[in-house]
Amino acid sequence: MEQTFFDIDSRLLKIDEEIIKSTKEQFEKIDDIARYNQQKVLSCFIKHRVSETHLGISTGYGYDDIGRDTLERLWADCMGAEDSLIRHNFVSGTHTLCVALFGVLRPNDKMLCLTGRPYDTLIGVLGIDEPVSGSLADFGVKYSQVDLKADGTPDKEAIKEALKKDKYKMAYIQRSRGYSLRPSLSVSAIEELCKIVKEVSPETIIMVDNCYGEFVEKKEPTQVGADLIAGSLIKNPGGGIAPTGGYIAGRRDLIEQCAFRLTAPGVGREVGATLGHNRELYMGVFAAPHTVGEALKTAVYCSALFSRLGYGVTPAPTEDRADIIQAVILKNREALIAFCKGMQSGAPIDSFVSPEPWAMPGYNDEVIMAAGSFTLGASIELSADAPLREPFAAWMQGGLNFHSGQTGVLLAANSMLQKGVLTL
Repeated sequence: MEQTFFDIDSRLLKIDEEIIKSTKEQFEKIDDIARYNQQKVLSCFIKHRVSETHLGISTGYGYDDIGRDTLERLWADCMGAEDSLIRHNFVSGTHTLCVALFGVLRPNDKMLCLTGRPYDTLIGVLGIDEPVSGSLADFGVKYSQVDLKADGTPDKEAIKEALKKDKYKMAYIQRSRGYSLRPSLSVSAIEELCKIVKEVSPETIIMVDNCYGEFVEKKEPTQVGADLIAGSLIKNPGGGIAPTGGYIAGRRDLIEQCAFRLTAPGVGREVGATLGHNRELYMGVFAAPHTVGEALKTAVYCSALFSRLGYGVTPAPTEDRADIIQAVILKNREALIAFCKGMQSGAPIDSFVSPEPWAMPGYNDEVIMAAGSFTLGASIELSADAPLREPFAAWMQGGLNFHSGQTGVLLAANSMLQKGVLTL
């Protein structure tokens, strides 16, 4: 790699050349998936006859917003679902999941999580550790979970037994690993879980937290048995262009229930001014397959580089991927902080800022985040974050384009080298 703009150790640049050669086959696989998904999305735009009219503005109640309504039909087709809600006024992935859960579940209903303890920010929504005003527990929804096996995969036999012993309104699946080192779930793995649930308890609604997984494979969970999926637009499906928002997709009757929770019962999806965001949401969805491909290449590169440097990584460089997240086990606090500081130094926004651990709302441990992004908190842009706890792993994701992502990863390693926590 010819390098003139950044002061990166020449030994790292030599390793970089080796890594680029070694990742060629994985990059070709990623390009094949991105090509398929890009053509799928393009065909949906053509099918729904998207025009300049759909990119307009609505205010007030937002009645008859043709752009909003068409985008929701288009997105349902992209996800292989009957229907969808895709709105800028979902404030985060957690909010989107919350709306879906409260839309479908009722007092005294029971939900069973098939993938162990959920992501940190969902704990308050569920109210499973302590009483939280307004949580599902506060409304009388009962939560249970089936812990993962020692290897981090779902315990299928235990899931079957749990479904046989009790009646559950919902079976919940978290596709991505969250702040854990367990494997993220591929669509085929989700399909297996869906089959188990439907065989034992056909009436149980299957919901998948699809965050970080959209367009990583050629199929989505709604095409293999999931009744409902949800995600954030400042992750994969917004393509790095959507400034905020989220989506829910799935069965039409369930989407209606979610719409009643999003706005008001009896009103539902008919209201919701788009305030000029239609253009950004359409552009984001259109850009998403390519952008996800770039993020996946960045993840593969990071995995290969840090594996070569002697660190534990998951997924491994040649492993098939189910989401855009790459975990690097950095072994100690100092290495983790140096990694994040180095990655921040390669950000297009706030490169001069030095990230520090802090008590972030919704988390039980101090968290450090490297995230110099155009959209605040956008995980599809190159970022790395981690709670300051064992095993001191960094969870890296995103990269609007591979070449800037590659540089950010190199700067993370270079920072560790300069701080004396990495030796070559």
